[in-house]
Amino acid sequence: MDCNHFTMQTDRRSFLTRAGGGAGMIAFSSLRQAEQAPVTAGTHHPARAKRVLWLFMHGGPSHVDLFDPKPALTRFGGQPLPASFGNVMTRRNVARNPLLPPIRRFRPRGESGLSISDFLPHTARHADDLCVIRSLHGDSVNHPQSVYQMNTGSILMGNPSVGSWIAWGLGSENSSLPAFVVLPDPGGGLKGGPVAWGNGYLPASSQGVTLRSGDSPIPALQSSLGLSRSQELRNLKLLRSMNSRHLRKRDFDDELSARVAAYEMAFRMQMEAPAVVNLQEETAGTHQQYGLDHPQTRDFGQRCLLARRMLERGVRFVQVYSGDTNGWDAHSNVAANHSEYCGRTDQPIAALLQDLKQRGLLEDTLVIWGGEFGRMPMSEQGSGRDHNPWGFCAWLAGAGIRGGRAWGATDDIGLRAVQDRVSVNDLHATILHLLGIDHEQLTWFHNGLDKRLTGPDEAHVVHGLIG
Repeated sequence: MDCNHFTMQTDRRSFLTRAGGGAGMIAFSSLRQAEQAPVTAGTHHPARAKRVLWLFMHGGPSHVDLFDPKPALTRFGGQPLPASFGNVMTRRNVARNPLLPPIRRFRPRGESGLSISDFLPHTARHADDLCVIRSLHGDSVNHPQSVYQMNTGSILMGNPSVGSWIAWGLGSENSSLPAFVVLPDPGGGLKGGPVAWGNGYLPASSQGVTLRSGDSPIPALQSSLGLSRSQELRNLKLLRSMNSRHLRKRDFDDELSARVAAYEMAFRMQMEAPAVVNLQEETAGTHQQYGLDHPQTRDFGQRCLLARRMLERGVRFVQVYSGDTNGWDAHSNVAANHSEYCGRTDQPIAALLQDLKQRGLLEDTLVIWGGEFGRMPMSEQGSGRDHNPWGFCAWLAGAGIRGGRAWGATDDIGLRAVQDRVSVNDLHATILHLLGIDHEQLTWFHNGLDKRLTGPDEAHVVHGLIG
């Protein structure tokens, strides 16, 4: 190895790191190259949505206790599962356990009369904006595989996430902010890990940028060198010249190009990001609306408010997680578990919907709520429920979605999706369609195949969900 060459590389890397600071390391991990043209070169058809907000309830919220009322489950509570339902694939043989009635009462809400549980009184006030999909179904009873499938379209790890596909295909509306941002639960412990928002085989620049919880979501945004703005600009101009020469000698290597672009993004973030993450700019009334004045709702409320501030500044895809290692995974006590997690999230989510509507953002923002699967109608440990990927719920709002209604249905006890069934791949195809993207045309050549988010099997846009 040429020792002089090695020294030059080390000095240059040090120079880049000092210029980028802590934000540079965040940027390098997953920011889109500013120079990369959108893969779609525009959309395939007129888009109803410009951006997506995904509220991910990690652990598996119980559809039969929140959004899918089943009178038969109430009538036959405590009785064995009827033989007419056939064999049920579960992990703990809970198919032999008695049926467990809904924990809280369902009521008709809004002018539409959409039934929503008493677990969610704040969200229920927005019933007329929600389209509840009651016929979702997946392919695995285990958390990691189901988290992967809901996020990437496949139960296997290593595939690009929905946010990465969209970030790569459409980019950000703001060159000073990333296209795809993730706000994880501060408790950590996502089952399946951060690959759930990874880029897979897409360019590294398209993976999700994670921001931490609390009052300082992005560390080290300010320059640590105490330089004036004019001096930083002169440094950046010199760096661009050096980078251009360096890239030419290496045939414009993609990974190196991404690293260079990431540091330049970090420099731009130093200008814009501090204002984005400064929640003190919001009024006291807004803080109260999101629940920032209450310990139970403060954390999720902060992240919902930060999500709104990012969306309105051009971030394309924001994912907000609720639920740590166990989260909504109510195996032993649905009442206690869902009281806790609904209590944390219900008010902030309602505030977010109201805020988006007041600002005119809900018209072209697609909001998604849901987890990796639902829960079984049979009991587990007396008062809990096991995992159920065969039939469960999510809801959509905004961006051309006609609210105040349910789409599809599970059977009489909420065990399996039976009417107007929606696979996870169908959901992804519909999300892309609302963004103006034909899911069959958004592809990446990998291992000899044209890969896509919706997988090799047939997937359909669910046009009935759209207004």
